[in-house]
Amino acid sequence: MRLHARKYLLYKFANSLFFGLSVGSIFIVYEPLKPLVYSLGGILLAGAMLILASQYKKLMNKKALFCVLLSVEIVTLVIVLTFLLLGKSLLSALIIYVCYQVTFLFGNYVMRVETVVLRHIKLYSFADMLRQAGYLAGLGAAFVAYESCELVGVLDKVAQVYYLHYMLVVVQFITIVCLVFSFSRKIKK
Repeated sequence: MRLHARKYLLYKFANSLFFGLSVGSIFIVYEPLKPLVYSLGGILLAGAMLILASQYKKLMNKKALFCVLLSVEIVTLVIVLTFLLLGKSLLSALIIYVCYQVTFLFGNYVMRVETVVLRHIKLYSFADMLRQAGYLAGLGAAFVAYESCELVGVLDKVAQVYYLHYMLVVVQFITIVCLVFSFSRKIKK
């Protein structure tokens, strides 16, 4: 499997743009959950991360990276669609929390394998800069979206978050497309 560095960098930007857009909405989405859910989720996440770390020898390659990233992006799309379909409820909060925990599970792995796969310090540094730029752009876009909602009279915070999720669907589809185009199979001669 071949990694196209420039396309991958675009993917990193789109991925971070999504998380910058979505970060403020979590406070509304998670509101129905009890604090003990966070403790239990944290315990399960830490245990799963231990198991994942024991598998790094098998997972430190481009093919595994692609499969993990694509799975994470699909789970992220499920998060957005869950809120759009179920609205704010205990069920949607639980589904979204579990899905986010799954995405967090692979965070350390992705950072480690990128170090191996990207190889060049300059490229790795540029990936981190684009990640931060995407996150900042997402935060700024979320601010503009929330302000726009208030300007047109949408004052309910749940409604504002719901409308933001339409933007998140679009950004998530773009993110998945960028990811798919950043990897290609090697053609055998």
